[in-house]
Amino acid sequence: MVERKLSEMENQFKEHRLTPQRKLVLEIFLENKERHLSAEEVYRLSREKGEDIGLATIYRTLELLEELALLHKMNFGDGRSRYELTPPNMEQDHHHHHHLVCLNCAEILEVEDDLLYQLENVVENKYHFRIVDHNLQFFGYCSKCREDDSRKEP
Repeated sequence: MVERKLSEMENQFKEHRLTPQRKLVLEIFLENKERHLSAEEVYRLSREKGEDIGLATIYRTLELLEELALLHKMNFGDGRSRYELTPPNMEQDHHHHHHLVCLNCAEILEVEDDLLYQLENVVENKYHFRIVDHNLQFFGYCSKCREDDSRKEP
């Protein structure tokens, strides 16, 4: 995935000001590119940086950044919305990567391979249906949790 820089993202703020709070949230996502962050995690990370930003401001900022297509919102079934940076080429490559969600530690791993491409072609041809996106999540146990469980067994 091509890295995005804050200066490139600023161009998407046409009708909205890039306030210090919005800039802070973007910086947090840029510093945590591989993570899928909830509003609460963004809040915690902002506090660790010594910044004073309210949780309500973070929620509003996340919604705006999603509206501006800078962030992509996901739900992994844990009652929280999580966000990740939207790839810069999202307009051309509309598919999202897939995710592995650990049911024990809640770690979220990305699967970069789009293994559904052939299936999409079959579905489109058979049902005359134009697919514009799909979402795939696998739920199970990560290698660390599986290793921890094997140590507990007698």
